[in-house]
Amino acid sequence: VQLQASGGGLVQAGDSLRLSCAASGRTFSNYAMGWFRQAPGKEREFVAAISGGGSFTDYLDSLKGRFTISRNNPRNTVYLQMNSLKPEDTAVYYCAATGYWVNRKSPDDYDSWGRGTLVTVSS
Repeated sequence: VQLQASGGGLVQAGDSLRLSCAASGRTFSNYAMGWFRQAPGKEREFVAAISGGGSFTDYLDSLKGRFTISRNNPRNTVYLQMNSLKPEDTAVYYCAATGYWVNRKSPDDYDSWGRGTLVTVSS
């Protein structure tokens, strides 16, 4: 599956952004989808994941309540709604696809990755 993330930008602390990731090439609903982020000088970090049918979600504990992952399977798109953004949320955000929900937090277990979209949060 091919992935294309979009929606990043420069915002101020406290603002909201919604990232989108459009998929093509395979049956989208067969894949659990994840969002990861990588800040300068840091390792890639799990942000959120959603199961193929959308019934199950999982989040980095520190982001629960601020970030929401969702998907629209007929539109082959997954979203990441980010509210109350903080400067520490600044990173390149990546969407990824995996056939295995059980491995959703490990970037090594994702088969396909989109090009990242940069989110910069100013204080």
